[in-house]
Amino acid sequence: MITVLRIGHRLGRDSRITTHCGLVSRAFGASKIILSGDYDKKIVDSLCGVREQWGGDFEVEYDKQFMKIIKNFKKDGGIVVHLTMYGMNLPDKIGDIRKDGKDKDVLVIVGSQKVPGEVYQLSDYNVAVGNTPHSEISALAIFLDRFFEGRQIEKKMKKGKISIIPQEKGKKTVEE
Repeated sequence: MITVLRIGHRLGRDSRITTHCGLVSRAFGASKIILSGDYDKKIVDSLCGVREQWGGDFEVEYDKQFMKIIKNFKKDGGIVVHLTMYGMNLPDKIGDIRKDGKDKDVLVIVGSQKVPGEVYQLSDYNVAVGNTPHSEISALAIFLDRFFEGRQIEKKMKKGKISIIPQEKGKKTVEE
């Protein structure tokens, strides 16, 4: 199981980015997102609404104490992956992460504002999709896609009220 931990959310500044972290997490195969930083009921409700309308077994939680989450995750035997442009390049580490995470839960940390040094120290892997400034949303999407080897894109979401019928042109949905 993959859990995404979005740390450092700031009201009035990060709403769109944090929402998109949740959307990418759900669409690309994570089982849960935990939001940390400023509590934002609108984002929690929005992500839960997406799950209700479009399906999937995706959990949304909020917890202000992100360091406690990381430490407990490690104590329980999970693997901690921190997405950072300062880390080792993803192609060099994804095989090790996939192997280590085969029978363990994986926590993927996505930062916002300045990430405390302790997060780098606690992480089993500090991973970059490129060693240059980039979007945390793209880093999360690329990481999840590589972790699942592209299989999540083909997976159908269960329990949805709406699904898309792929079209060459136009839009078609069906309510189930």
